[in-house]
Amino acid sequence: MKKYTLVAIFLLIIFIMVGFWLYKTNSNIKISSQNYDLDSKNCAYIIDDKAFKAVNGFSEEIIEIDSASKITTQYFGNEVKDDFNGDGLKDASFIITQNLGGSGTFYYITTVLGSNKKECISTNSILLGDRIAPQVTNYINGQIVVNYADRKEGEPMTTNPSLGVSRYFTIQNYSLIEIKK
Repeated sequence: MKKYTLVAIFLLIIFIMVGFWLYKTNSNIKISSQNYDLDSKNCAYIIDDKAFKAVNGFSEEIIEIDSASKITTQYFGNEVKDDFNGDGLKDASFIITQNLGGSGTFYYITTVLGSNKKECISTNSILLGDRIAPQVTNYINGQIVVNYADRKEGEPMTTNPSLGVSRYFTIQNYSLIEIKK
C-alpha cells in the first residue's frame, strides 16, 4: 500500500511541475501587475462624439425634457480581448446597441483600451447597421474582424438578415478605424 501512495505522490509532483512549465513557457501569457482587467460593461461608450456612461452595460438618457422618449445604449457582447494598440495592455472590442425611441436598433462596434489605472479609455464607435444579426467578433492578424448578417440592398427592414458581412477594424492613435477591403 505504501508503494502505491509513493507512486501517486511522485506522479502528482511530476504533473504539477509539467503544468507549471507549460504555463511559464506559453508565449501568449503576459503578466503585468499593472494591467487591470477591463470591465467593458462599466465604461463610457462614445457614439457620434457623445459619451454614454454605462453601468452594468446599460445607459439611458431622456431625449427631451417632459418626453417619454429615451436613448437607450447597452452592451450587446461578442467581446474579443487582446492588445490592439501594442502597448502591452489588454484591450477589448465589442458590440453595443442604441435605440433612439423608434423601431430601430442600431449596432456599433466599439473598443476600450487598457490602462495602468482602473479606468476605461474609450474609442469612438462605428455603426454596423440597423437591426442586423451579429455573429462573431475575432482578432486576426492585427485586425478586429466583425461578422454579422444584414439585409440585401433594397430589402425591407421587415426581412430577416441573411447576407453575410465581414468588416475589419484597427486602432490608430486611440481611434477605431475601419480597414476597407
